[in-house]
Amino acid sequence: MTPWVARLLFANVGVFLLSMTVPAAVWPFALVPAAIPFRPWTLVTYMFIHAGFGHLLFNMLGLYFFGPRVEERLGGRRFITLYLVSGLVGALLSVVTPYARIVGASGAVFGVMLGFARYWPREPIYLWGILPVEARVLVVATTVLSLWSAFAGRSGGVAHFAHLGGYLGGWLYLRWSDARSPAARFRAQATSRPARVLDLQIERWRRIDAAALHPVNREEHQRVMTKLDAEGAGSLTAAERDFLDRFSAG
Repeated sequence: MTPWVARLLFANVGVFLLSMTVPAAVWPFALVPAAIPFRPWTLVTYMFIHAGFGHLLFNMLGLYFFGPRVEERLGGRRFITLYLVSGLVGALLSVVTPYARIVGASGAVFGVMLGFARYWPREPIYLWGILPVEARVLVVATTVLSLWSAFAGRSGGVAHFAHLGGYLGGWLYLRWSDARSPAARFRAQATSRPARVLDLQIERWRRIDAAALHPVNREEHQRVMTKLDAEGAGSLTAAERDFLDRFSAG
């Protein structure tokens, strides 16, 4: 369990328990898109309110399974920013349904799920614990389903535009964030000082203590270093360079 995932789980469960005991203290913080100009705080507070135990359970399971690896990859600051930006864009896209009362962390969790699929696209996700689906396929499938449900008027009480906004917000933030990552800065520096910068960078990557990494990150480290040795630094993707920079010593 990573720090921000644990805090978010605690906060969501705490607010849910409060909503069960004192509903009047929580529900004024739900999002009604038409009321955003008068209640702007609901753009954030709606993410921590859930309509029932099943709603809470589904979102928290998604956060629990996808969140820790994404937080380890991005770091705490970038992870919580991804979470909040995804939920915020989900709220803004919900203006399509201006008078609906919207609650739940789904938009934020969908942004985290997009981050997972971005960095581990072929990772199998076991639906109902049985059916394996690649992470990238799951994101595409849920996007298509949300689009169809939203525009066919088959909401069923589900905030499909918030889900779509979560994916959109997550995609926009990660594109912007990755462009400012150490790997992106490395490529810019390497253009003017390729040989020296590359040698120093590779030397720093080789000093990573793989034994100190989380088993999941250790496996990814081994894969990337094997690729580096076999195909050279030029073969590494921006995400792979960012991964090595994040765990290197200097």
